[in-house]
Amino acid sequence: MDDLYRQLIIERYKTPHYRGHLDPHDIFFEDDNPVCGDHIEVTVRTNDEDIVTEAAFDGHGCSISQAAADLLIEYIHGKKLDEVKALTKDDVVDLLGIDLGPVRLKCALLSLKVLKAGAYGLGVDEVSDELVE
Repeated sequence: MDDLYRQLIIERYKTPHYRGHLDPHDIFFEDDNPVCGDHIEVTVRTNDEDIVTEAAFDGHGCSISQAAADLLIEYIHGKKLDEVKALTKDDVVDLLGIDLGPVRLKCALLSLKVLKAGAYGLGVDEVSDELVE
């Protein structure tokens, strides 16, 4: 089964479905993982009921960070912002479908950290790893 999920990660890394930038957007945030150099930018549009109607990511990095971003962006379409804010690291790990060590987990969670920081309207200096616990 791990092979199937590994194939999914490689596919989403090589041909992401949600790579891009929305302009205009209601939510924007970007950040990087200084340890490995991964960078993720997320843009989101919501409707009057705070439901995600469109979302995209851009950035660069390893296959795990980019695939996780693509899968996460797909997952949040149609969700209320409160649901987005409630996402956890377990949700991202479930989307990826494989066990990750501590270093790879940090790569996988970058997009969640960026997404939640944007959803909460945080400034760069307010972002911490606690967002993804």
